[in-house]
Amino acid sequence: MIYRPATLADAPALAHLGAETFIAAFGDLYTPKDLADFLAEVHNPEAVAGEIAGDECTHRLVEDDGQLVAFCKLRYPTKFGDFTEAKNPIELGQLYALPTHTGHGIGAKLMDWALAHAREGGHDAVLLSVYAENFGAQRFYQRYGFAKIADITFKVGDHYDPELLYELKL
Repeated sequence: MIYRPATLADAPALAHLGAETFIAAFGDLYTPKDLADFLAEVHNPEAVAGEIAGDECTHRLVEDDGQLVAFCKLRYPTKFGDFTEAKNPIELGQLYALPTHTGHGIGAKLMDWALAHAREGGHDAVLLSVYAENFGAQRFYQRYGFAKIADITFKVGDHYDPELLYELKL
Protein backbone atom coordinates (compact mmCIF):
# COMPACT_ATOMS: atom_id res chain seq x y z
CA MET A 1 0.00 0.00 0.00
CA ILE A 2 1.14 3.50 -0.81
CA TYR A 3 -0.15 6.42 1.27
CA ARG A 4 0.30 9.83 -0.33
CA PRO A 5 -1.19 13.29 -0.84
CA ALA A 6 -3.53 13.96 -3.75
CA THR A 7 -2.46 15.81 -6.89
CA LEU A 8 -4.61 17.38 -9.59
CA ALA A 9 -3.89 14.37 -11.79
CA ASP A 10 -5.74 12.25 -9.21
CA ALA A 11 -9.04 14.15 -9.56
CA PRO A 12 -10.78 11.76 -12.02
CA ALA A 13 -9.76 8.62 -10.12
CA LEU A 14 -10.57 10.18 -6.75
CA ALA A 15 -13.99 11.31 -7.98
CA HIS A 16 -14.65 7.77 -9.19
CA LEU A 17 -13.46 6.26 -5.89
CA GLY A 18 -15.57 8.72 -3.90
CA ALA A 19 -18.67 7.79 -5.86
CA GLU A 20 -17.95 4.06 -5.73
CA THR A 21 -17.37 4.01 -1.97
CA PHE A 22 -20.40 6.22 -1.28
CA ILE A 23 -22.65 3.98 -3.37
CA ALA A 24 -21.28 0.85 -1.69
CA ALA A 25 -21.98 2.25 1.77
CA PHE A 26 -25.19 4.20 1.24
CA GLY A 27 -26.51 3.79 -2.31
CA ASP A 28 -29.55 1.77 -1.28
CA LEU A 29 -30.84 4.61 0.93
CA TYR A 30 -31.76 6.95 -1.91
CA THR A 31 -33.91 7.25 -4.97
CA PRO A 32 -31.92 7.01 -8.21
CA LYS A 33 -32.49 10.72 -8.85
CA ASP A 34 -31.33 11.85 -5.39
CA LEU A 35 -28.23 9.66 -5.65
CA ALA A 36 -27.43 10.84 -9.18
CA ASP A 37 -27.86 14.50 -8.22
CA PHE A 38 -25.57 14.10 -5.19
CA LEU A 39 -22.88 12.24 -7.11
CA ALA A 40 -22.97 14.80 -9.93
CA GLU A 41 -22.49 17.62 -7.42
CA VAL A 42 -19.93 16.13 -5.04
CA HIS A 43 -18.12 13.28 -6.76
CA ASN A 44 -17.34 14.71 -10.17
CA PRO A 45 -13.79 15.34 -11.41
CA GLU A 46 -14.21 19.13 -11.61
CA ALA A 47 -15.46 19.44 -8.01
CA VAL A 48 -12.71 17.14 -6.72
CA ALA A 49 -10.06 19.02 -8.72
CA GLY A 50 -11.33 22.26 -7.17
CA GLU A 51 -10.90 20.78 -3.69
CA ILE A 52 -7.39 19.53 -4.46
CA ALA A 53 -6.34 22.87 -5.96
CA GLY A 54 -7.95 24.94 -3.22
CA ASP A 55 -6.78 25.79 0.27
CA GLU A 56 -9.77 24.36 2.18
CA CYS A 57 -9.29 20.59 1.73
CA THR A 58 -6.37 18.24 2.23
CA HIS A 59 -6.60 14.71 0.84
CA ARG A 60 -4.63 11.57 1.73
CA LEU A 61 -4.87 8.73 -0.79
CA VAL A 62 -4.16 5.03 -0.57
CA GLU A 63 -3.01 3.06 -3.60
CA ASP A 64 -2.87 -0.69 -3.94
CA ASP A 65 -1.17 -2.02 -7.06
CA GLY A 66 -1.53 1.34 -8.80
CA GLN A 67 -5.25 1.74 -8.04
CA LEU A 68 -6.82 4.14 -5.55
CA VAL A 69 -8.58 2.09 -2.87
CA ALA A 70 -9.15 4.52 0.01
CA PHE A 71 -8.93 8.18 0.93
CA CYS A 72 -9.33 10.69 3.71
CA LYS A 73 -10.27 14.36 3.39
CA LEU A 74 -9.77 17.10 5.94
CA ARG A 75 -11.57 20.46 5.61
CA TYR A 76 -10.56 23.74 7.18
CA PRO A 77 -12.37 25.77 8.10
CA THR A 78 -15.10 23.35 9.09
CA LYS A 79 -18.72 24.00 8.27
CA PHE A 80 -19.59 22.75 11.80
CA GLY A 81 -17.86 25.53 13.73
CA ASP A 82 -21.10 26.76 15.32
CA PHE A 83 -21.57 23.42 17.12
CA THR A 84 -18.32 23.47 19.11
CA GLU A 85 -16.58 25.59 21.69
CA ALA A 86 -13.23 24.76 20.07
CA LYS A 87 -11.37 27.83 18.86
CA ASN A 88 -9.64 26.22 15.86
CA PRO A 89 -11.43 23.00 14.82
CA ILE A 90 -10.78 21.05 11.64
CA GLU A 91 -13.26 18.70 9.95
CA LEU A 92 -12.70 15.13 8.89
CA GLY A 93 -14.88 15.35 5.80
CA GLN A 94 -14.53 11.81 4.48
CA LEU A 95 -12.74 8.60 5.29
CA TYR A 96 -13.70 5.85 2.85
CA ALA A 97 -12.25 2.60 1.55
CA LEU A 98 -13.47 0.16 -1.06
CA PRO A 99 -15.33 -2.76 0.55
CA THR A 100 -12.50 -5.06 -0.59
CA HIS A 101 -10.05 -3.00 1.47
CA THR A 102 -11.89 -2.55 4.76
CA GLY A 103 -10.73 -4.42 7.83
CA HIS A 104 -7.05 -4.25 6.81
CA GLY A 105 -5.96 -1.31 8.97
CA ILE A 106 -6.19 1.27 6.20
CA GLY A 107 -8.80 3.33 8.04
CA ALA A 108 -6.67 3.34 11.18
CA LYS A 109 -3.63 4.58 9.25
CA LEU A 110 -5.70 7.30 7.60
CA MET A 111 -7.15 8.32 10.96
CA ASP A 112 -3.67 8.44 12.49
CA TRP A 113 -2.57 10.70 9.63
CA ALA A 114 -5.65 12.95 10.06
CA LEU A 115 -5.10 13.36 13.79
CA ALA A 116 -1.38 14.03 13.36
CA HIS A 117 -2.15 16.59 10.62
CA ALA A 118 -4.69 18.29 12.91
CA ARG A 119 -2.24 18.46 15.80
CA GLU A 120 0.60 19.72 13.59
CA GLY A 121 -1.74 22.42 12.29
CA GLY A 122 -2.51 23.67 15.78
CA HIS A 123 -6.14 22.57 15.75
CA ASP A 124 -7.84 22.03 19.11
CA ALA A 125 -10.57 19.66 17.87
CA VAL A 126 -11.55 17.39 15.00
CA LEU A 127 -15.21 17.31 13.97
CA LEU A 128 -16.95 14.79 11.74
CA SER A 129 -20.44 13.73 10.81
CA VAL A 130 -21.50 10.11 10.67
CA TYR A 131 -24.75 8.56 9.46
CA ALA A 132 -26.96 7.81 12.47
CA GLU A 133 -27.35 4.15 11.45
CA ASN A 134 -23.71 3.51 10.52
CA PHE A 135 -22.89 1.78 13.78
CA GLY A 136 -19.61 0.31 12.56
CA ALA A 137 -18.25 3.76 11.71
CA GLN A 138 -19.50 5.12 15.01
CA ARG A 139 -17.63 2.41 16.91
CA PHE A 140 -14.49 3.14 14.87
CA TYR A 141 -14.62 6.86 15.72
CA GLN A 142 -15.45 6.20 19.36
CA ARG A 143 -12.31 4.05 19.69
CA TYR A 144 -10.35 7.21 18.91
CA GLY A 145 -12.20 9.18 21.57
CA PHE A 146 -14.76 10.95 19.38
CA ALA A 147 -18.05 11.70 21.13
CA LYS A 148 -21.40 12.94 19.87
CA ILE A 149 -22.03 16.66 20.32
CA ALA A 150 -25.11 17.23 18.11
CA ASP A 151 -27.80 15.74 15.90
CA ILE A 152 -27.58 17.13 12.37
CA THR A 153 -28.68 16.20 8.85
CA PHE A 154 -26.88 15.40 5.60
CA LYS A 155 -28.52 16.25 2.27
CA VAL A 156 -28.40 13.82 -0.65
CA GLY A 157 -30.44 15.22 -3.54
CA ASP A 158 -33.75 16.19 -1.91
CA HIS A 159 -33.33 13.63 0.91
CA TYR A 160 -32.08 14.47 4.41
CA ASP A 161 -30.29 11.78 6.41
CA PRO A 162 -30.08 11.84 10.19
CA GLU A 163 -26.43 12.33 11.14
CA LEU A 164 -24.47 12.56 14.35
CA LEU A 165 -21.84 15.23 14.76
CA TYR A 166 -18.81 13.89 16.62
CA GLU A 167 -15.92 15.79 18.17
CA LEU A 168 -12.50 14.82 19.40
CA LYS A 169 -10.80 17.48 21.50
CA LEU A 170 -7.05 17.63 20.93
